[in-house]
Amino acid sequence: MTKNLLLDAAILLALAILGVIGYKLAPLLSPKADIELPLSHCNLNRQSCVTSLPDGAQLEFAIEPRPVPSLKPLQLQATVTGSEVRSVEVDFAGTEMKMGYNRPQLAREPSNRQRFAGVASLPVCITGSMEWDATVLVDTGKALLAVPFRFQSSN
Repeated sequence: MTKNLLLDAAILLALAILGVIGYKLAPLLSPKADIELPLSHCNLNRQSCVTSLPDGAQLEFAIEPRPVPSLKPLQLQATVTGSEVRSVEVDFAGTEMKMGYNRPQLAREPSNRQRFAGVASLPVCITGSMEWDATVLVDTGKALLAVPFRFQSSN
């Protein structure tokens, strides 16, 4: 009887610890930005998208191949003109279904200090196609900007 009680108490304690860890790590799953721009209506499945930033600079963002597939390597490219940028990341999140943490950091290209590039992939959805938010996180050193785009991926 005492062994069962101790085992039950240990399981409850482990679940409580997992709950606290999940609560503490939850903010990492959603980007916290100083400035969030409105959702762009540009279609990343057809073209690269250009958005004006609050300081007058411009962000051009592209995903290839087009249309955007699931489970295949995606080439990500972001170019910021008119402003100095420290880093660029892209946060991918399913709009209807949570698909886990997926936030690749783009590397600055040595030949062009305004261009950042990287590789990512999207998990497959059992329903076939899925709607995604790709939030480009631009760190200017003064502020973290969140620039959201929405697109559909297919299997």
